[in-house]
Amino acid sequence: MVSCRLEKTTWRILFLFCLLVLLSGCAFFQRVSMPPLPENAPAGFELDAVPFYPQAQYQCGPATLAMALTWSGLPITPDELKAQVYTPARKGSLQLAMVGATRRHGKIAYEINDPQVLFPQIAAGHPVIVLQNLGLSWMPVWHYALVIGYDTAAGDVILRSGTTQRKVMSYGLFDKTWARSNHWGLIVLAPDRIPAKANEVAYLTAVVGLEKARRFQAAVIGYRTALTRWPASLNARMGLGNSYYALGDFKNAEQAFREATELHPRAAAAYNNLAYALLGQGRKQEALVAAQHAVALGGPLEAEFEKTLQEIRDY
Repeated sequence: MVSCRLEKTTWRILFLFCLLVLLSGCAFFQRVSMPPLPENAPAGFELDAVPFYPQAQYQCGPATLAMALTWSGLPITPDELKAQVYTPARKGSLQLAMVGATRRHGKIAYEINDPQVLFPQIAAGHPVIVLQNLGLSWMPVWHYALVIGYDTAAGDVILRSGTTQRKVMSYGLFDKTWARSNHWGLIVLAPDRIPAKANEVAYLTAVVGLEKARRFQAAVIGYRTALTRWPASLNARMGLGNSYYALGDFKNAEQAFREATELHPRAAAAYNNLAYALLGQGRKQEALVAAQHAVALGGPLEAEFEKTLQEIRDY
C-alpha cells in the first residue's frame, strides 16, 4: 500500500511508473464488444437479491462461493468454507478447491471458459463466479468475483466483488481482467437446474463430479435433470443407474440400465451393469443372461465383461 503522505520526488517516481504501465498496456483501453444476448433477453438485468458477503483479507474464494451456494439454496457463510477452499501457503483459493467444495455440498459445479455464455447465465438467474487478474501479466493479483448483472446500453458488468456489494465495471476492463484466467468461470447450481446454453458433455461431467464426491442422491437428481434435456443420452442413463446402484437401490438401477439397453442395444456396458443390478436383487439367472449378452457384444471392455460373467456364475 502506498502512503497518502509522499514527498514530491516519490510522487513523481510513482507517476512515471504509472505512465509506463498505461503506455505499455494501451490495449487495455481498446473497446471490446459485449457478447450478444440470447433472444428475448433484456438489455439490462441484475440479480439484486443475490446475497453479499464482504471478503476478509485473501478470502475472495470463500466469500464468492458462499454467495453462490446460498443463492443455489444452501445457506452457508465464508467462515464455514474457509477450511475447504483456502490455501494459507498461497494466500488464496485454487479453482480445483472451489469446484471440489461445490460438489461436496451436493451442488452442480459447471465450469465455463467462453464469454459468449456469461450473460445468458445471468439472464437465466444464474450468477457466475469469475477469476480475474486485477494486476498485470507479470505482476498478477488474482481475485474471485461474482457476476450478478449487465447493462448493454452502458456497456457495464455488475459484480459482487471484495468489500463492494455492487461494483460496476466497464465490459472492456472486465473482459481484460477476466481473459487473463482464460475466461474461467464457475456456475453453482442445484442438481435440478441446467445452465443456459448447456453442453451435454460439460453438464454430465459436472454431474459425474457429484458421484466422485459420493453425493449419489444429488447425482441421481442431476442425471434425471440431464435426461429432460437429452433423453437419448446413454451416458446420463448409465450414470443414473450407477448412482442408484451406489445407493443400494437395485430396482431403480435395473430400470435405468434396462432403458439404456432398449435405447442403445449395442451398448455392452449397459448389459454388464444390468447384470449387477439384477444380481443385487437375487435374480441370478436373469443376471447371467444379461452378462452373457454383454460378452457376446464384446468391445474394448470384453475382458471386464467376462469377469462379470464368471463372478455371477460363481455367486
